[in-house]
Amino acid sequence: MGRVLALDYGKKRVGVAVTDPLKITANGLTTVDTRHIKEFISDYIAKEQIECLIVGQPIQMNYQISEAEKYIEPFLKWFRDKYPEIRIERIDERYTSKMAHKAMIEGGMRKMARRDKAMVDKISAVIILQSYLGLKK
Repeated sequence: MGRVLALDYGKKRVGVAVTDPLKITANGLTTVDTRHIKEFISDYIAKEQIECLIVGQPIQMNYQISEAEKYIEPFLKWFRDKYPEIRIERIDERYTSKMAHKAMIEGGMRKMARRDKAMVDKISAVIILQSYLGLKK
């Protein structure tokens, strides 16, 4: 039984979240510099069994795919070529950053800590993963 790995893929950073082996909870794992995400993924998959990769899909308010997709597509091609046995699913990532900020405020995080963009990206990945898990129920 494999885990589900989720990415909030950005030009500079990638927020990473993962489920427990039973796929019940979504947990923030880390934030990785985009230049190093392929090595991180390869190392992680060497240690953990991954059943599915969830990648946020940047959709604009008018339902058009955002320009940010051009940074994600080369990664997805690499992943499909290297791990054809692992399913990839896309989840609409609109509002995840706003939801992450709201969660940080509600969690009592101080203003300086909320400015940490890496933390926002990691929480956004958790929100993307929670959305996916909610769809599967």
